[in-house]
Amino acid sequence: MKGKVCVFGSFNLDVVAVMNRFPLPGESLTAHNSMMGPGGKGANQATAALRAGARVHYIGKVGNDDFGTFARRHLEKTGFDAITLFTCKEKPTGNALIYVAGDDAENMISVYPGANTTVTAAEVARCQPTVAAADILLVQLENNLSAIQRMIDNARAGGTFVILNPAPWQKVSDALLAKVDLLTPNSTEAMQLSGIKVTDFASAQRAAEVLHRKGARQVIITLGTAGALLSSAEQQLRIPLFPAQPLDTTGAGDAFNGALAARLASGDALPQAALFAAAFASLCVERSGAANSMPSYAEALARMQAHPECAVTPLNAPEITHMA
Repeated sequence: MKGKVCVFGSFNLDVVAVMNRFPLPGESLTAHNSMMGPGGKGANQATAALRAGARVHYIGKVGNDDFGTFARRHLEKTGFDAITLFTCKEKPTGNALIYVAGDDAENMISVYPGANTTVTAAEVARCQPTVAAADILLVQLENNLSAIQRMIDNARAGGTFVILNPAPWQKVSDALLAKVDLLTPNSTEAMQLSGIKVTDFASAQRAAEVLHRKGARQVIITLGTAGALLSSAEQQLRIPLFPAQPLDTTGAGDAFNGALAARLASGDALPQAALFAAAFASLCVERSGAANSMPSYAEALARMQAHPECAVTPLNAPEITHMA
């Protein structure tokens, strides 16, 4: 049985420029490629969850403009089980300007959230039955925090497992973290949430300990080319990095989170779901764009089978204490 994943999150129109290097302040550089397409962490993660095998209901908000029309047309043909797309008359559809540069395909992104930050309490209330019917609620921080908090409260009331990908970072309360079943920051977001600079597994463990004390029960900190740390009360595990030839890393985090939600919704244990998500993300970075670069479940499974050496391994770490 395919699990049900409800994704509440942003839709942005992405404008991407591919450069040999990032421009310096005041410098104009010629891009050797550019593209425009669908993006936003919410839509990207919903697409990843769908491609990874889940039944997906996507919830978002766009402007009453040409970008909003593009969003509706794109989302309707994506293949989601259902779409709830609200419209804002006051603000335009969110958009992002993205630079991708260098041999490692690193990126710099500037986001204008627009309509994404105008989700109302009434709109959240209309989504309550959808959230309660899902196995997983996956949210990010690209919408207004008041709506995110209400959506998480609805999930908790309905017994739905909550994953929070705290990106892009905005300040959240410890009370909110305590309502989340799984927190998935990258190294920068983990530092912003914990106050500890995260550069390797040892510092990631220290950051995870702080996040547990703040109330987060399970944490996955993604560490780029080092892999990821999975930390809970019972275990601390190393999630490996699968071999890849990166072309564009823009959607890697969204691929990981969407695939993770899909496999958890289907009943996989967290370590196995995280391993699959790592394989899924390794395929995503080999393709251009974000939403359009998501691989399939079969492709990710084949990558796992091709690299049996990539396995979840325990970390030798001092025992950490958690809040009850």
